[in-house]
Amino acid sequence: MSGSYEIERKIKDIIDELKALSAQAGLANQGEEERIITSIFLYKFLNDKFMFNLGKFAAEIGMTAQEVLEDEDMLAAFYEANEGDVSFEYEDTIQFLINHVEQKDFYKQFDDALTRISNSVRNETFAIETAEGTRRPLFEAISTPVEPSNRNNFARNIFAIISQEKFDFSDAFATSFDFYAAIFEYLIKDYNTNGGGVYAEYYTPQTVSSIIAQCLVGMSEKVEASEIHDPAGGSGSLILHLGHELGREGSLGLNRAIIYTQDISTKSTRFLRLNMMLNGMTESLGHIIQGDTLLSPAHFNVEHDPSSGLKKFDYITSNPPFKTDFSKTRDEIETKWNGTDRFFAGIPKIPNKNKEKMAIYLLFIQHILFCLKDDGKAAIVVPNGFLTAKGKIEMAIRQRLVDNGWLKGVISMPSNIFATTGTQVSIIFIDKANTSEEAFLMDASSLGTDVKDGKNQRTVLNNAEVERIIDTFTNRKQEDDFSVSVPFEDMKKKNYSFSAGQYFEVKIKNVDITAEEFAANMVAYTSSLKEKFQKGRELESSILEQMERLVFNE
Repeated sequence: MSGSYEIERKIKDIIDELKALSAQAGLANQGEEERIITSIFLYKFLNDKFMFNLGKFAAEIGMTAQEVLEDEDMLAAFYEANEGDVSFEYEDTIQFLINHVEQKDFYKQFDDALTRISNSVRNETFAIETAEGTRRPLFEAISTPVEPSNRNNFARNIFAIISQEKFDFSDAFATSFDFYAAIFEYLIKDYNTNGGGVYAEYYTPQTVSSIIAQCLVGMSEKVEASEIHDPAGGSGSLILHLGHELGREGSLGLNRAIIYTQDISTKSTRFLRLNMMLNGMTESLGHIIQGDTLLSPAHFNVEHDPSSGLKKFDYITSNPPFKTDFSKTRDEIETKWNGTDRFFAGIPKIPNKNKEKMAIYLLFIQHILFCLKDDGKAAIVVPNGFLTAKGKIEMAIRQRLVDNGWLKGVISMPSNIFATTGTQVSIIFIDKANTSEEAFLMDASSLGTDVKDGKNQRTVLNNAEVERIIDTFTNRKQEDDFSVSVPFEDMKKKNYSFSAGQYFEVKIKNVDITAEEFAANMVAYTSSLKEKFQKGRELESSILEQMERLVFNE
């Protein structure tokens, strides 16, 4: 058993134990359960990382960790050396608090420790900023949703779980991005729903995120330090994969890609912060904003100065919500951005019925085009209907992509690639610096294997299929009934259709046969048809005969 696998198993065991404890406390399937579980896990992760770094620092200067904690100057030097990580006072660590679990107010001591960590000046960058300028703390009290009589036992049981063993931040634990991505997905897998319904910011599967990141970066001849954006950041799968890929491909180090996101959901923004902290991308936490991107975008050329104009990005990737009721803000969005090119194609009207089916993704596509630098690149997940839709807004967007030569390509994915929705999706790749006169279209809908994911059916791509998609797209390999390069002029003739199938060559297979063989085939076909026609007439007579026998019974 590899070290990495064993560590992953232990971490998942801790997550399972915390979820079981939450259920015992009567919090299962309640809104607070997700916040409590993810907060406890993050607290332990950050605590163990803090203690590991403290021990390493102490050893390098010939002191013990306890001696550093008791020396104000050395402790200050340690905090400065680890500025990118959350700082703890010793009284707020697991190692200190575990000695106080038998005290009658232990739950309050734990809540107070979380509050002090959140309020520390050294940790202010780890709060989530909202579009209105307020900040949401790193941690909130854990015991509040628990029955008062059970709070102490709940806190004690938490420490019984998280104090069993430390996460090892030596070489064995300093593992790959994929490792942390898998842990994060396992941690939140039960919390991607809201009141039994699917969350709007669907969690993008790791394979899809990886395909998008590698294809997007593969469009660049030279990879440099970049500012990257997701206007519907969700839990961060897409943007973090892109950040990782830019770091790996450009040998820049993972943190050289500066991340900017915004999302209307408090829950998903909290997930994103957790995801970034697990992956060590703390430099970008100040650019993670919770708020309505469409109404009040929060990233500007000069930070916090709307008059400086919306910020432009090197790369943008997004899996925006497809259908969401935004009727309450629709007119305000139109008024606020009237006269600008941000929503050049228009804003969907409010339907008389089914407001929840408003095509909000069309606004996100336009926002992305507006916020992309003149040489920027983007990848957007869209419903397949967008590829050929004849609506005014859809047509205007596709026309701008083709007429400006920005469309780099489209990959149509298998159905059920998202466990949470059966909507068939495609990925649109945009390159404002594109010099080609054609787009590369791929239909990968036939790939994948169907598996059961809880109550849902999901299509899973294996490693070979993922590599095939990436290699085919990056190298623009044309394969019969799979991929094709289409000149923009041809797309214009087909109403700017982005559907690969409309451009595949129809091949007719000619077979040489003799006159005798042709005659024999025609006799066989004619005989077969006569037989089917006769059976049809017999079935018709039988049905009519039975209809005549029907009588009315009072």
